[in-house]
Amino acid sequence: MHSKIIIKILGLLLMLFSLSLLPPIVVSLIYKDGATLAFITVMIGLLIVGLALWLPTRHHRQELKIRDGFLVVVMFWTVLGFVGALPFYIEHEVPLSLTDSIFESFSGLTTTGATVLTGLDNLPHAILWYRQQLQWMGGMGIIVLAVAILPMLGIGGMQLYRAEMPGPLKDNKIAPRISETAKALWFIYLGLTVACAVAYWFAGMNWFDAIGHSFSTVAIGGFSTHDASIGYFDSIQIEAVAVFFMFLSGINFALHFSAFRNLNSKTYLSDAEFKAYSAFLLAGIIITTGYLYFQNVYPNFEDALRYGVFQTVSIATTTGFANANFSAWPAFVPIMLIIMSFVGGSAGSTAGGIKMIRFVLLIKQGLREIQGLLHPNAIRPVKLGGKPIPEKIMTAVWGFLSVYVFTFVILMLTIMALGVDQITAFSAIAAMINNLGPGMGEVAANFSSMSDPVKWVLTFAMLLGRLEIFTLLVLFTAAFWRK
Repeated sequence: MHSKIIIKILGLLLMLFSLSLLPPIVVSLIYKDGATLAFITVMIGLLIVGLALWLPTRHHRQELKIRDGFLVVVMFWTVLGFVGALPFYIEHEVPLSLTDSIFESFSGLTTTGATVLTGLDNLPHAILWYRQQLQWMGGMGIIVLAVAILPMLGIGGMQLYRAEMPGPLKDNKIAPRISETAKALWFIYLGLTVACAVAYWFAGMNWFDAIGHSFSTVAIGGFSTHDASIGYFDSIQIEAVAVFFMFLSGINFALHFSAFRNLNSKTYLSDAEFKAYSAFLLAGIIITTGYLYFQNVYPNFEDALRYGVFQTVSIATTTGFANANFSAWPAFVPIMLIIMSFVGGSAGSTAGGIKMIRFVLLIKQGLREIQGLLHPNAIRPVKLGGKPIPEKIMTAVWGFLSVYVFTFVILMLTIMALGVDQITAFSAIAAMINNLGPGMGEVAANFSSMSDPVKWVLTFAMLLGRLEIFTLLVLFTAAFWRK
């Protein structure tokens, strides 16, 4: 374990995060909301701590090993989650305890979108901006941004990238150098954010809301600047923009890059995961809309379609925006939507969940097992896009699913033991581990009613979901620490 190089990286990343507090400071000065001092205090404090870690180790140059990469990722997300809570805790206009501040911070950085705040419409603009910005930074992962500059410091970034990026095909790079891969991903990410903000503005939002919601839309986060979320605007045009960009953000960003580089939209149609992702959402929309209409939840088909499309895309992509109280619909629909969030978006996207590519591979593996009953001696490799998938990847997918389900059950039973009812416990853990946000029962609106011990369990579940289980759990194994 290269302790000095790990300390150097943490110092560098803390300094980078301290600079990210400049935009909230500017917003606070523009709106004169009184939150300037809290952000300046935190920024200076983080800058000093980051320098204290970086300066003594700045001349150390070593290639990171795989264990170092996992440790840096987990340590940084944990540290960042805690220090990111400081503005919430220090600012007197935000009535949050230390536990609630940490919960809100982790929820933003992990793009979960669960909140303990109420009265968003009356909070300082700087705090509202900061919440949205946290999600945007967490969406693609600040570490993927950092590996673009780490090579200049003599630090290989591949192990950070492997530990940070979601999905089972982590070794696939879209550029020969890892720094170029990170830059390409952020180029697409930034481009989508700008396009989304402009589209929101044209649809009727003011610039503050447009930029803020573009942050959480492209990050598939779900935070809003209003208590009523997207429903605050009551605009079909704004909802259409949200649906379009939620859909785009749930697609593998490497696929976006390939389509942009080749200027060929057919790139999407040739991708098996994209086709499965699109079909999955379409099926969910048809079922939800039909059920809402035929159960007379809405008086006409147009309303059923409007709310059915929006909530299906929002929940299934694990964004968590709301234009209606979906938890009040007939129980079949919200349960189905939460189950859809377990699948989530594509690997390499900002979405949570198991990821569509794993879901597709699991189905194909199941079909292969059924065929094997009829033809036990036949060799039938699982194929994706016409190419056989190595058995190593199939084993990893099954292993991931088993650990995912086991972890979900343990966490759900834990908060039930702490006094949470079954529906609330199921939906709360699902919302956390899938980085979804809204739940059912007591957590349909927000998580403020949960006790502090429950919030700590939920915070841990958010981090597990963001780092895709293994990246965090591997630190709890004896083999990881063995020399």
